[in-house]
Amino acid sequence: MNPQVLFVITGDPRTSPRPAEAVRIAAGVGVWGKIDITVYLRGPAVLALAEYVDDWVDADHFSRYLPLIAESGRPVYVERDTPELAALGASPIPFQAINDDGLARLSARSNYLVRF
Repeated sequence: MNPQVLFVITGDPRTSPRPAEAVRIAAGVGVWGKIDITVYLRGPAVLALAEYVDDWVDADHFSRYLPLIAESGRPVYVERDTPELAALGASPIPFQAINDDGLARLSARSNYLVRF
């Protein structure tokens, strides 16, 4: 069984390069096939899933690497109770909204947690 890595991304993609870099790293590690990755977007990071991200910092990372993460067969998880989820609108990437208990379960199943 491969190690499980949970990427918790909380930065605002409109103002910070950290969410884009986290998505790039998660996708790059995931394609090795030796590590199972899970991505969780919290707070403003949920906006990385927006249909139009052209104005976000390092927008090409979202359009290039989020589809690779989605192809892994796991959904991208997002915070259910964040106001940004309502503002998200349509998303080209499938996602699943979870509460803090769901995040706790994801964390418990993971061998490693990386936070951006």
